[in-house]
Amino acid sequence: MNTPQDSLLGHEVAYPTRYDPSLLFAIARSPGRQSIGLVPGAALPFVGHDRWQAYELGWLDPRGKPQVAVASFIVPCESPHLIESKSLKLYLNSLNAMPFNSEEALRERIALDLSARAGADVQVSLSLSGSVEAEPGEVLLDLQDIDIDHYGPPRPDFLRTEAGHPVEESLTSQLLKSNCPVTGQPDWADLRIRYRGARIDPAGLLRYLVSFRDHAEFHEQCVERIFLDLLQRCQPQMLSVEARYTRRGGLDINPWRASPGVPPPVPSRGPRQ
Repeated sequence: MNTPQDSLLGHEVAYPTRYDPSLLFAIARSPGRQSIGLVPGAALPFVGHDRWQAYELGWLDPRGKPQVAVASFIVPCESPHLIESKSLKLYLNSLNAMPFNSEEALRERIALDLSARAGADVQVSLSLSGSVEAEPGEVLLDLQDIDIDHYGPPRPDFLRTEAGHPVEESLTSQLLKSNCPVTGQPDWADLRIRYRGARIDPAGLLRYLVSFRDHAEFHEQCVERIFLDLLQRCQPQMLSVEARYTRRGGLDINPWRASPGVPPPVPSRGPRQ
């Protein structure tokens, strides 16, 4: 019988690079329930479920473009097993480089894997994926139907401008992901770019942002790298780059770098924060 001491919780582990359902670690509910006076096999004196919210779910579409979603998992309390939290996080991270033909195919795969470990049907639902999360006046880069096959190191040569009159644009993407250089833990962010100057090619910009996916660098350094690459390659007259990272230990980090004189963004919380 698995116990919490047998799990990966509290142990240093390498973050997975490919899909691996064996990472899920099931723990029997019965010992904990016996300790509070419940008789094994007897009817439970309650109903209920365990609802999980996962804010860091990512995968690839058939053309290699990353996708993101917020996932909800509902594990019935009647299930003989619960799933240890760190193992669930590692399992979800193992999906990052896995291509799926559709969001529904991903949802079904997760539901099958979680249900097998819990010993009962686990309900899985996804939200945010494919939705327009841009604020008014912003352009969401992620809706482009393009092929992507480079996930690191960052490629500033993807950045280019288009001929024509100068523009002033606000761009956003949910697809910025990098890795902590100390722990290897993935870092996820919504990125917002404002600029004035020659129009930046949106396909090249998205490919550039996705090229951070396997890159190891701190949040703040990633934002500074993006700012400098845009400044040097695209030469905007004005530039502002802000990243809103998902939380670690109750902390979310929101680095912002801009041209001198640009007012700071209004503090707000992203949909995955």
